Amino acid sequence: MSEVEKSSIKDPIKNEHSFVVVEDEAKGERLDVYLRAKLPDLSRERIKTLIEEGYILVEGKSVKPSYKLKGGEQVLVRIPVEKEYSLQPKEVPFEILYEDEDLAVIYKPAGIVVHPAPGHLDDTLVHGLLLKLRSLSGVGGELRPGIVHRLDKDTSGVMLVAKNDFAHKKLTQDFKERRVEKEYLAIVYGRLTQKEGTLDFPIGRHPVQRKKMTVLKEGRQALTKYKVLKLFKKATLVLAKPLTGRTHQLRVHFSYIGHPILGDPIYGGLKPDVPRPERLMLHAYRISFEHPRTGAHLTFTKDPPEDFEQYLKLLETGHS
Repeated sequence: MSEVEKSSIKDPIKNEHSFVVVEDEAKGERLDVYLRAKLPDLSRERIKTLIEEGYILVEGKSVKPSYKLKGGEQVLVRIPVEKEYSLQPKEVPFEILYEDEDLAVIYKPAGIVVHPAPGHLDDTLVHGLLLKLRSLSGVGGELRPGIVHRLDKDTSGVMLVAKNDFAHKKLTQDFKERRVEKEYLAIVYGRLTQKEGTLDFPIGRHPVQRKKMTVLKEGRQALTKYKVLKLFKKATLVLAKPLTGRTHQLRVHFSYIGHPILGDPIYGGLKPDVPRPERLMLHAYRISFEHPRTGAHLTFTKDPPEDFEQYLKLLETGHS
């Protein structure tokens, strides 16, 4: 997608649901393969996405696309309807740290959503990228031009953006094969007495609260290395390195071990005995990767923004 000016994208809205009762003879078949035959208007990739996002449930529970049917199950299918609207360039605050013909490295402030979604249709990072970059890759779809990975809305820090499909495909593969290294600064609740460690807990979508992720025995492997940088009275500054790329991985992992990231309203990071930060105290500090065209090893860092630094100073004064 070169010289992107505007695109027509889709705004998903939940539709009425329907039920599918699995025939006994379908026992042993994969759920996504089975539904592909039942829902011929949808591609298998689309069905997999709907399953992963919780639109499709088996006996009321979230499962993987590879779930093996037992026969006789009741499958709830909800297919989003699509409403078209125009994606247009718009002034959105972010900083370009580096740019060449293939990619850009940018700094995303906290409070900015990466790509359009219900509730954020015209004020995302993508809108700003369309305004400031001459080209963006299109392989990720009209909704996410240039986006090869993302940061949560309230997470600040460095991100990679692909400017053409060649770079997008190569970077996506590098992320998949864990060749891209990312490091985050996080302020977590309580004192982490172990100076460094590895968190190895599988993560999946919460079976009831669909917008949350959680540690699940049947979840996908999730690995996080961490190192304690500074201890405060009731908080710890850590350098965290996710070795996998699960949704909300750092937030879920630190919450699971009893040290949620401060300022996190979803995973328990709002504590009455520490000052309440204005946002999630998580910052993508460093990214290191191989340039998709030249093979050069590149590393970019960005110090935390003022609100992060001010909160650290508040903890240093003993108010925690």
